[in-house]
Amino acid sequence: MLTALEIVLGVDNIIFISILVGRLPPEQRDKARRLGLGFAMFSRLALLFSLSWVMGLTAELFNVAGNSISGRDLVLLFGGLFLLYKASHEIFVEVEAREQDGPPPTDTVALAKAGKKLMWGIIGQIAVIDIVFSLDSVITAVGMVDEIGVMVAAVVCAVGVMMIAAKPIGDFVDRHPSVKVLALAFLVMVGMALTAEAFDAHVPKGYLYAAMAFSLGVEALNIRARNKRMLAKSAA
Repeated sequence: MLTALEIVLGVDNIIFISILVGRLPPEQRDKARRLGLGFAMFSRLALLFSLSWVMGLTAELFNVAGNSISGRDLVLLFGGLFLLYKASHEIFVEVEAREQDGPPPTDTVALAKAGKKLMWGIIGQIAVIDIVFSLDSVITAVGMVDEIGVMVAAVVCAVGVMMIAAKPIGDFVDRHPSVKVLALAFLVMVGMALTAEAFDAHVPKGYLYAAMAFSLGVEALNIRARNKRMLAKSAA
């Protein structure tokens, strides 16, 4: 059950990694994807092995307008704001900058010039957001299980599943630009939820996933309709 929960909590992590990795040249994407998910597993395990410090993050540091702010709240706040900025910027690049600046950011020739600097910059961004996603994941695990070995096994299994799923998800998102914008909009929702969570306004992730699943269902119908129109035109 904990493994399944870790996989569900890692959905937004996979989407974030897939979108950022999509900006790299094709030959660098698998390496960046593995490193990004490796950071995700490392950060989760590191937090698990420092449980006393993690649980200490829930202690109140100061009070703002009647809301108690803890170390966990600060991490969620800065992580949520970073995710809001990053997802909004990527939406702008995908929708506006691509038309203004000519070649799309996924153009192989344009990305090849960026080289290793771009890749390590993306890995750094993935590492930052991994810490934010890992914090909530670990706190959830601690609330469900007492045995550290069970938690470690669940995290390793969950990251293994994420490594298998990340490539097909990333390839699908790259093939369908409208799905990419939809995924970025989902990350905006996650960023807003993390920011709200920092001020004790809990937004159940089930609502976010339900909204995303409904939107994906509608987009799947649109993709099917577009494919049918293309087949009809080619047949004509």
